[in-house]
Amino acid sequence: MSRLVSVSSPHLTLSPPKRTVGWLYVSVSTCIVCWVGLSAKPSMAQSPPNPVLDIGIVQRFGTEAEHELILEPLTGDRLTVQFKTGNQEQTLTTTRLKVEVVMQPLDEPFVDERVVLSTHRSFESAEDSANQWRSRGIEVELAQPRQWQVWAKRDVYHSPLLRRLLLQNLQANGATVAFLDSQVKTQVPAAAFTADGFRYHRDEFEIQSANSRIRVNSNLDNTNRLYGGDMRLQPNAYGTYTLVNEVPLETYLRGVVPHEIGLSAPPTTIEAQAILARTYVLRNLRRFEIDDYQLCADTQCQVYWGLSGADPISDRAITATQGLVLTYQNELVDALYSSTTGGITAPFEDVWNGSDRPYLQAVIDSVQGSWDLPNNRLDNEANFRRFISLERGFNEETWELFRWREEQSLAQISNDMREYLRSKQNPLASFTQIKNLQVTERSPAGRVQRLLVDTDLGSIELEKDEILRALWGPNSTLFYLDPMYEPAAANTPPENRQLRGYAFVGGGFGHGVGMSQTGAYNLGRLGWSSDRILGFYYLNTTVQPLSDRLVFWRDPAESSVSQQPTEAIVGD
Repeated sequence: MSRLVSVSSPHLTLSPPKRTVGWLYVSVSTCIVCWVGLSAKPSMAQSPPNPVLDIGIVQRFGTEAEHELILEPLTGDRLTVQFKTGNQEQTLTTTRLKVEVVMQPLDEPFVDERVVLSTHRSFESAEDSANQWRSRGIEVELAQPRQWQVWAKRDVYHSPLLRRLLLQNLQANGATVAFLDSQVKTQVPAAAFTADGFRYHRDEFEIQSANSRIRVNSNLDNTNRLYGGDMRLQPNAYGTYTLVNEVPLETYLRGVVPHEIGLSAPPTTIEAQAILARTYVLRNLRRFEIDDYQLCADTQCQVYWGLSGADPISDRAITATQGLVLTYQNELVDALYSSTTGGITAPFEDVWNGSDRPYLQAVIDSVQGSWDLPNNRLDNEANFRRFISLERGFNEETWELFRWREEQSLAQISNDMREYLRSKQNPLASFTQIKNLQVTERSPAGRVQRLLVDTDLGSIELEKDEILRALWGPNSTLFYLDPMYEPAAANTPPENRQLRGYAFVGGGFGHGVGMSQTGAYNLGRLGWSSDRILGFYYLNTTVQPLSDRLVFWRDPAESSVSQQPTEAIVGD
């Protein structure tokens, strides 16, 4: 079947973005995002809202000098390129656009630095960390140079002295995770495009075609994909560039749904995925505010491959659910989903830090009542191991990653841990030996909350989804540890056996929050409607059309502030 993807986080800001989505408003005082310009009760004659989204389809372009993009229209069409020369707007047309970077030497070395307050595997935990720093009076911004990071806001801490004073103050108050990321640069990438034999050096330009179809051939990942909508190349916060696809919502979904759920899924399962994908993107428009676009195109957001792979099967599901979103008390839900839960979905707080989502609770992924969770909590280790031993009676039971055993040697675990600690500039990264791994806390839904790693230099405690960032062995946090020892004589005392590694024994793939895509296959085959499938995984929620009654996202840190919008921003 088509590939199923585990979505890490399938996600506006205190300040208005430079580019705004049509028919959205942002309440600056309360961080509320809503629709405007729509009647409370849309008539059947009205078309559902279809705002234009900004999706970063090629991130960090120019990291390497050999990076190259070829943009082309469909046969018979031409590309229109708009850019500035001084204060003058210029336009040219072409049938082929080559985009590349030239490494430009600097007259003097430049020190590029920032205070990194924390690093994270996921946006959800990074956003919660940002709120914690703000509560301490530190202005911050969220970034994703590769992994998610919380930075001290650059235009506030804009000098070496201010950055060092901040870091000294933080460290004096026990903030051991903060560090100064400092890089000396002797050259920087400069973007250029070539059209009809002429090269133009420009940092930002826009590309359109008459029929809103542009093919992008990238040598970064050897992809050749067709996209709907327009394009623009622009600088980002990391000294490189982002190619942004300006695409209408419903066209965007054509590039998401078939790759997220697979075309062999039952029709109502694909419809459920379409509703979730639409809800997810509209709730998460704030993710890349630092880089002036809204969402990425990989599993850190939703997999989006443009019109390549779009299919009549998934198109029918998108059309059948056009304009429909999933809500909880008239607010869009955090529409998280993953490939496989392992038989039980994870509450939001079992995986990430942040405010509770009442609709994201532990659900036994079974229609047969295969486990009595209230009377057999999975924070009891014996119960948990018995649960993991069950292989029948669950929606996902026929899928390969429903149950698994992954073995890792101590050398492999050590390499993983060193790489993880180096990325955080942790002094324990120089350890030489791992002595022990131990699950020290498990949630009532079975997810590992804390994993203690003992080394010869000291202990490291991994929490929640950071476990998956640090270790490649487990496929999810729904696992237990099975120590593996070197062969020894039958009469060797247990304490004298030599540890050689661990087996991670568990179930599921990905974070396990919200809908299980593989579980939804079974529910669809049982004849369940898309509404019923969604109601099974997201408790007390409602599917309804987009309207001006709905809140897209409300900053939990501002929840005590009045919900009445004070400023409207209407997009083009």
